[in-house]
Order: sequence, then C-alpha cells, then structure tokens
Amino acid sequence: MTSVSSEKPLTLLQVIALGIGAMVGAGIFALLGQTALIMQSATWIAFACGGVVALFAGYAYARLSACYPSPGGIIDFFRLSFPAVLTIALSFLYLVTLILTVAMVARAFGAYAVQLFHQGNESALLPEVYTAFIIIVVALMNITGSHAVGKIEVLLVGTKLVIIIALVATGIFTVDTTLLNITPFSGDTLFSAVGLTFFAYAGFGMMANASDKVANPGRVMPKAFMIAILFTIALYISLALVLLGNLSPSALVRYADTAVAQVAYPVWGKAGFVIVAAAALLATTSAINATLFSAFNITDRMCSTGILPAAWGKTIYRQGTTVNILLILLTLLLALFLNLGDLANVASFTFLLCYLMVLVVAWRQSSVIRASKFITGTGIILVTAVLAGFVVTLLSSGMIAVSVIAAALVLCLAAGYLRTRSRKDE
Repeated sequence: MTSVSSEKPLTLLQVIALGIGAMVGAGIFALLGQTALIMQSATWIAFACGGVVALFAGYAYARLSACYPSPGGIIDFFRLSFPAVLTIALSFLYLVTLILTVAMVARAFGAYAVQLFHQGNESALLPEVYTAFIIIVVALMNITGSHAVGKIEVLLVGTKLVIIIALVATGIFTVDTTLLNITPFSGDTLFSAVGLTFFAYAGFGMMANASDKVANPGRVMPKAFMIAILFTIALYISLALVLLGNLSPSALVRYADTAVAQVAYPVWGKAGFVIVAAAALLATTSAINATLFSAFNITDRMCSTGILPAAWGKTIYRQGTTVNILLILLTLLLALFLNLGDLANVASFTFLLCYLMVLVVAWRQSSVIRASKFITGTGIILVTAVLAGFVVTLLSSGMIAVSVIAAALVLCLAAGYLRTRSRKDE
C-alpha cells in the first residue's frame, strides 16, 4: 500500500507546512473578518466549534492517507467505497471545490494588496489585477515540482506565523475586555458561522495529496494531520480574541475583508499595519500554493485512473499538463466574476459534503485502516448537522450561492454519469 515518489521525500515539517499554509491563508486573512460580522464577540466560539468538526474529519483523513498513500488523496478514498458514477461525480465536485478555494483566496490577496500598496488611491480594477497576477505566478511556481512547493511552503508558513504569533502576543496587552462580552446569537447564526469556519480549516485535506511523497506515511501522516489542525485551532481562537478585543464593531463592518491587518493599528501603529498586510499576502500566497499543489496532483490522478480522458494529462512542461492549464483558466474566470462571499459559501458547502463522504469511507473501511467506528460515526453526525444547518441558513439569505451549488451538483452528477458510460465504450 505504501509507495514513495522518486523525488526526495517530503519531511513531516514540510507536510505540516502544506496543511497549515492552506488552512491559515484562507481562514485568518480571508474569512476571520466575515465570521466576526456574523458572530461578533462570539467569533472565537465558532472557530472552536469548526475546529472540533475539523478534528473528526482530519482523523478520517489521517487513517486513510496512512493506509492508502497516493497523489489522488480524496478521489482515491472515494473509490474505496462508492460506485463509479458517484466516485466520478464526487471527484469532479472536489476539483471544483479546489478551484473555488484558489479563486476565493486570490480575491483576498487582491484586497490586501490594494490596501497595502494603493491605500487612498484605489481603482475599481486593481483588486482584479492583483487577483489574476497571483493565480498566474503561483500556478507557474507549482509547475516546478512538488519538492519545490514543500520548501517554499516552509519558508512562507514560517514567516507569516512569526508575524501572526507576535501580533497575538503583543495584542493581548491592548485588548479591551468589554468588547469581548459575548453577544447573544441564534442557532441559525451559529450554523452559518461554523460552516464558514470549517472552510477555514478545510485546507488540511491538501496533506493527503502529499502522502505518496512521504517516506513513512503510516507514521508521518497521522502526526501531520493532528499537529496541523490543533495548531491552527489555537491560532484562530487566539487571533479572534485579539481582533475582537481591539476593533470596535463599526471598524469590523468597515474593514471586514482586511480585519486582521486593521487590528495591527492599535497594537503596532502604521508600521504594524504594513507588516501584517504583508503577512496576509504571504498567507494567501501559501494557501493558493498548497491548494494548486493538491489540484495538480488530483487532475494527474484523474487522468491516470480514467476519470478524465488520458489525453488531457498530456505533459506540456513538468506538471503543466493540458488539464492543469484549463484548470488555471477556469480559476481565473471564477475569481474575476464571482465575489468573495459567494465563493466562500459555495466552497464551504462543497467542502462539507466532500469531507462528509470521506468520513463515510473511513467508517466503512474502519477495520482495514484501523480507525475507530465511534470517532468516524460521531464525525458523520457532526458534519451532517453542520451541513444541514448551513443549507437552511443559505436558503434564507444566500440564494445566489444556493443556485451555484445546485448547478454544480447537477453538472457533477451528469459528468459522472456521462463519463461512466463513455469509459464503457472505450
């Protein structure tokens, strides 16, 4: 079951860096301010709840990737328990999820870049220019190979974490505790917020795509998943408390998209804003980097297993295959024509659904992968509850997102059916 790529094996630190890079970039800099708008002073509760759900899903991922290391990660897990039509449909859905993630985080990069380099002189097109720029640059970077990605992630993650941890450590001393009094919230509000915060953790799944590039996945992968998720939970809760204790509700509303950089003003002054905004650019870059790394591995696996036509996997240069070029172009279109809120809502739903299916696989394969049925079963119940509550919330407030979700589900199911039939004729 264990195979390692011919490239130099990735270390435990590099795999953890891929996971933290994907989680922290999307979670803190793209969604923390948006979640604070929903939960206000109770934001840290939403991140704690989302973290608990992520630990259950992460456990399933850890056991599966330790037993079945492969570059396909989640799409190979689907094949273990589901029929061909559903496997192909879910594989397409997960690929769409990764595309949406890159598009959303790239939009966040564009917002921070404008605040950092053009504050007071913003142009309506500048965010889109920066968004397209970062997608193209990181896509080209990923074509250089997985080990380069691992080394780049360690550098990016290390730099941004030093800045964020320093902000938390110093920001504690300027917290206004009266701003942390928990405001009442409804069940619908909590489900909506937990749906978003789960998305902030969902990047841990990218580590599974590196499992075949690890010398000893049975030992490394379980450690990598738990360390990355637990570290991220602590970081999110700490930063949420510092943010909420330093920014007034009106400031949160005004600067929701760049809230983390704004909190540096009362802590470190103008220089602090520049430092943290720069960290935001690093964070979002590393998240895009890790997500594209995963997407490229998945498309290669989809071509090699027949989910996608083999011709689509034709190599142009290293990992620059035909399907990966198409993937980049589609990501650019989504990033430039959908807003951050809709991207986040759709991606949150698709991540929850895909990870629910991973928990189902782990539950059904528990005896083979030596997983606890109690833990995986509890995870299934939790994720199902969050998913149902999130959908109810979207039905009352996010019909654009619901429409996109419905279209994505129909298209992926149709693709699964059509591709299954065409494979029989090949």
